[in-house]
Amino acid sequence: MQVSKGQSQDQIRVSPVANGETLLIDGQWTASHSSDSFSSINPATGDDLGQVSAGDATDVDAAVLSARTAFDERRWLSMPYPERAKILNSIADRIEAEMDELVVNEVRENGMPVPIAQRTIGGGVQAFRYYAGWLGKIHGQTGEIAAGDAFHAFTLKEPMGVAALIVPWNGPFMLACHKVAPALAAGCTAILKPAEDTSLNTLHLARIALEAGVPAGVLNVVTGLGSIAGQALAEHPDVDKISFTGSTAVGRRLVQASAGNLKRLSLELGGKSPVIVLDDADLEMAIPGVLRGIMINSGQACVAGSRLYAHSKIYDKLVQALSDAASKMVIGNGLDEGVQMGPVISQKQFDRIIGYIESGVSEGAELATGGERHGDTGFFIKPTILSRVPTSARVVREEIFGPVLSAMPFDDLDWAIREANNTRYGLAGAVYTTSLEKAHTVARAVKAGTFWINTPSLTDFWMPFGGYKESGWGREGGAMGVDAYMETKSVIARLY
Repeated sequence: MQVSKGQSQDQIRVSPVANGETLLIDGQWTASHSSDSFSSINPATGDDLGQVSAGDATDVDAAVLSARTAFDERRWLSMPYPERAKILNSIADRIEAEMDELVVNEVRENGMPVPIAQRTIGGGVQAFRYYAGWLGKIHGQTGEIAAGDAFHAFTLKEPMGVAALIVPWNGPFMLACHKVAPALAAGCTAILKPAEDTSLNTLHLARIALEAGVPAGVLNVVTGLGSIAGQALAEHPDVDKISFTGSTAVGRRLVQASAGNLKRLSLELGGKSPVIVLDDADLEMAIPGVLRGIMINSGQACVAGSRLYAHSKIYDKLVQALSDAASKMVIGNGLDEGVQMGPVISQKQFDRIIGYIESGVSEGAELATGGERHGDTGFFIKPTILSRVPTSARVVREEIFGPVLSAMPFDDLDWAIREANNTRYGLAGAVYTTSLEKAHTVARAVKAGTFWINTPSLTDFWMPFGGYKESGWGREGGAMGVDAYMETKSVIARLY
């Protein structure tokens, strides 16, 4: 990674942004009007990566005005769709060209190991290429109506307008791409609000978009605290759409804040995903699958398989094997070769996870492995497995968002399915079995937006992604991902 003069080797290059100018409004980089800022911290070392402008309601007003003006002037929509598709593909090409630097930045800001960062940044490339392919394929329908052939009836698909895109810190660059790409494909203008813990690398996406030819005002960025900048976006009367990925608690606040103008919401929220391992499962497949499903990105994944229900015939063997494998995982700075698990994002998150582990033990769980800090710097927690956890324990009921697996035995599959569904969440789930009948029986019975059979955490852009119950509203991905940013208009014309 090239580092400009005056920067330490641990700082993130945010060129052409400098001196905390991390707001992009109408094509210009600027600091917040108040000049307030905060630090972005490397969770592996505790080092300061750079300053982030703390945007507030005044900055949000400016960004929304920029996006509204760009939309009303049709700066984006007036371009022929092949030109817009070319720009989206150019964004993908430019991300790919800067892959090495973006990966290093992502590791420094989020803590994830390099191989995970490579996959997530690569997912951003794929998002823009996939949604570029939708240009020219977004259209309505025609048909006859009961009033007869004196009328011509058809529908139009139109962009909603100004979209606020609020992304989390656990996959910041990729998830920003997953929102910006379909929003632009649909024809919206946008304000991107990165998470305060991971704002800097996301700014490269906005810079790349400008360099690729996205007109000024079509994509704006407001960095800042969620409780201030995010809240202002949610309440703003000239924002038509909010797409949010994050916690269920924040999702509830967004619902309340958006009530003023009844803005459209897409909410991808929390999860407490169950994993059911039957006694006929191939354990050579299940053991690494279950472990990867919970420990990937230090357990900081909305779809993490955090509740394990294993048949009593194989329970002890499975938990022992998982514990042995977890205890051997290489923990450390994500930039170091061979590291399998990095730190959690912050001191706040570290304290929260340790508190959950302690509560699980106090409520009767057995600590099979982990449960404590790793090392003496950074926010590292050893991979943790809690065994024979009471089903009423907080670690079973609440989302932890850390490397903590709660394991419980079962004898009756119907009981396991009931417990899998005994949650306010419904984002994902999984089953491991060699029985095709049982696999599909469980897949149909578990209430979740995504379900895996004999594999963890796999998806594709054409497949809708979202949750049941308190895991969210709507779906991202595929046709539904584009449609989430569009309105449908019915038109009826008299011909004679």
